[in-house]
Amino acid sequence: MAGGTGVVGRHAVRAVQSRGHNVVVLSRSEGVVVFSGAGLEERQRGVDVVVDALNTPSLSRRKAVHFFRTMSQRLLEAGARHGVAHHVVLSIVGIDGTDEPYYAGKLAQERTVEASGVPHTIARAAQFHEFAEQISARTSLGPLTIAPRLLARPVAAREVGEHLLHVTETDPAGRAPDLVGPEEHTLADMIRRIHAHDGTSRRVLEMRFPGAYGRGIASAALRGDPGSAQIGTTTFAQWLAQEHGTG
Repeated sequence: MAGGTGVVGRHAVRAVQSRGHNVVVLSRSEGVVVFSGAGLEERQRGVDVVVDALNTPSLSRRKAVHFFRTMSQRLLEAGARHGVAHHVVLSIVGIDGTDEPYYAGKLAQERTVEASGVPHTIARAAQFHEFAEQISARTSLGPLTIAPRLLARPVAAREVGEHLLHVTETDPAGRAPDLVGPEEHTLADMIRRIHAHDGTSRRVLEMRFPGAYGRGIASAALRGDPGSAQIGTTTFAQWLAQEHGTG
């Protein structure tokens, strides 16, 4: 499990372990540096399925593309040498028309996996409920939080981890059904609800970001297609109560 200590990865590790599978976490604490390939050979021996849930906070298109492409190449090459039978990568719904900053990196990752010839499954999920916290932490200054205009069907990271378990237990499919949440929310509304729940008086200002990136995330494409996707069950209110307490 690459990224097994991250927002989704830790849930995926627990889900996989709960089913009695052995899990090898690829992390620096275990002597593995995926970006350079250090430690990968030893840790991938005897592995049947590689799950890539790695992430980067970079919003630079160049850096994101380089990160995801390089990480995928390292995992795929080591996996091919050791007979890994299934490469699973976590991606994001609705990003095809938003080939800018971070999403450009995820698209480059998907294309790298697709072109590799390695049996694989791309598992796309909607933005996580936790995404609102991450954006708030980056865009808050003093009494104000700036939220990009974004409409999504957010899903709990725990459910994404469980979805990855299901994908690992099935044959390589090229593309798994998308996973989206049970409700539509704007990012600004999610942040406001977190602030209100936690007693934060900070004002949330929603803005449409400029350029192709701003148009893409404001277009509602990141909702995915609930008509064809799997629908998660945890609402934002339920997640908020679980993760932040009942207040």
